Amino acid sequence: MGGNDFLIVGLGNPGDSYEKTRHNVGYIIVDELARRWGCSLATEKWQAQSGRTSLGSARICFVKPTTFMNLSGRAVVQYADFFKVSPQQILVIHDDIDMPPARLKLVSTGGSGGHNGIRSLIQSLGSKDFPRLKYGVGRPGQGDVHSGIPVEKYVLSQFTEAEWVLLLSRMDIIEQGVRYLLEGEPAKAMNLVNTVK
Repeated sequence: MGGNDFLIVGLGNPGDSYEKTRHNVGYIIVDELARRWGCSLATEKWQAQSGRTSLGSARICFVKPTTFMNLSGRAVVQYADFFKVSPQQILVIHDDIDMPPARLKLVSTGGSGGHNGIRSLIQSLGSKDFPRLKYGVGRPGQGDVHSGIPVEKYVLSQFTEAEWVLLLSRMDIIEQGVRYLLEGEPAKAMNLVNTVK
């Protein structure tokens, strides 16, 4: 694989009890992108579910680590090594509690921000220079999020119906932003995605 090859990684926790939870929004978005692009994540290998497809000249491997969040890097580094992709060719999609619900942000690098999945990836890849698409889920005590909920319980709780509708309404912009990124236009992708408040 070469410069037109990409991993699109959705972070989450495996198992039915975690479905549709805020912490699993990476899984949710990757599943929807794969569905839209006619790709099935039916392969189970290297502690992840995966599927491969093409979009224009880009060859894509969708990856959902099944290691649980704090060990995500163990799975991703195996895919990166096998497909010979650099960190810059790995887009990671994950939740962010420090952004308001449904806010989107695409960045090219950064620290973990306290996110255990991102921390694991930085350690395993030996680099923090991989793009991330962050989806805001809010933090208890900020905005309209109730302050009486512990953070861990909050992120492992399911989206409300209103939050779910809002997430689905963001998918067209997310899809187009990812397309721009895969087409080698990161500035265009960021200009589109990062205007969503």
